Amino acid sequence: MTEILSVASECAPLVKTGGLADVAGALPGALRPLGLRMRTLLPGYPQVMAGIGKARAVWRSDALFGGPACVLAARTDALDLLVLDAPHLFDRPGQIYLGPDGRDWPDNPERFAALCLAAAEIAARGADGWRPDILHCHDWQAGLAPVYLRDRFPDAPAGIVQTIHNVAFQGLVPVDRLDALGLPRSGMTPEGFEYWGQIGALKAGLVWADRITTVSPTYAAELLTPEFGMGLDGVLRARQDRLSGILNGVDLADWAPPFRLASGKARHKARIRAEMDLPEATGPLCVVVSRMTEQKGLDLLLEALPALLENGGQLALLGSGAADLELAFERAAGDPNVAVRLGYDEALSRMLVAGGDAILVPSRFEPCGLTQLYGLLHGTIPVVTLTGGLADTVIPATPAGLRAGVATGLQVFPITSDALGRALARLCALHAQPEVWRRMQRNAMRQPVGWDRSAEEYAALYRELSEA
Repeated sequence: MTEILSVASECAPLVKTGGLADVAGALPGALRPLGLRMRTLLPGYPQVMAGIGKARAVWRSDALFGGPACVLAARTDALDLLVLDAPHLFDRPGQIYLGPDGRDWPDNPERFAALCLAAAEIAARGADGWRPDILHCHDWQAGLAPVYLRDRFPDAPAGIVQTIHNVAFQGLVPVDRLDALGLPRSGMTPEGFEYWGQIGALKAGLVWADRITTVSPTYAAELLTPEFGMGLDGVLRARQDRLSGILNGVDLADWAPPFRLASGKARHKARIRAEMDLPEATGPLCVVVSRMTEQKGLDLLLEALPALLENGGQLALLGSGAADLELAFERAAGDPNVAVRLGYDEALSRMLVAGGDAILVPSRFEPCGLTQLYGLLHGTIPVVTLTGGLADTVIPATPAGLRAGVATGLQVFPITSDALGRALARLCALHAQPEVWRRMQRNAMRQPVGWDRSAEEYAALYRELSEA
């Protein structure tokens, strides 16, 4: 059996701020039927420590970046866990990356370097008799693990996979932390982990890993360009023979629709309108569940909103983020057909996905996206921009797509407010054609959005590395 150590800074259902947690939480279960065992190494945040129950120590350090630490082995219903219990680094209030003041913890470099160093030692020496064949590192928070493994344990046989979930987050660290982080000075070069005079944690993972993956085929291609590579496109072009895009999936058990046919949406739509004080309307009820950032294109939606409202549509939005966007949407909610709820509410987000007619994802870039997959699963028609995983997962309602009877949503290109407005007007026109709309809903709900195919691609990658 191939053994994999997955290293992540968050993992659902224990701790989550975004899609990384969903992937880290779902992939182990998807691999199990294929004969692969994945153990997940997580930081011991308070919510993780509270959620693991009975545990035993399998690795110890007397001085791990400022204090003693141990790795605890534990199991939940779905996960085989290794938890880095280092109270001086992780037992603190606030969000997992941010303090109560909303700013990054100043010692984030040390916090996640500790996670990486523990991962490297376990990959090289094992923990309580278990040693992985593969070390799988997720995002910048795990990006230093490949450096520690190859620098400190050059004979360790474990293969290394580095996954980019979002290249916009690179874990840049001032160079004066080089010695404190225990990194080799030889790595501080443009060919190593140096990034414009700083230490680049994600770049380190990309340079030292044996294989690089990202979360959709289109995003893998986009990353090779200056427009999307965010300064790492040169590194990725140099290693593109090691780069592959594997789509994320969703946990079908967790996200099973509360109805078998799209006609079952009616009562959920009524609940949304009651919860968010929206009137009845003839046009589609469009929903948004999103971080409110420039990446997510919500400023484009604000500009395009008249095209939806003038054609009888409605908008229900749940999200939080940039203060200017929050304020602008609150002002937009002065229209009776616009409802906005700021913050995050898991129950409401699921209600919106289940009851909406369409789900809007107007991102400027989107590595994979899970929101449109949840929409497909529930027959909530996605309106997406033509980028990343959005391009890979939605079949557009072009004339050809409609004639062939395969369309599942609408794609927006170019990524502008004018193009989005035209797409929203077209959405309303399609919604006014009941037979066409029902066919699109049926197509959407039949799309394979689970982990089966993607898990097979990961399994093939792991086995290739472990047999090399």
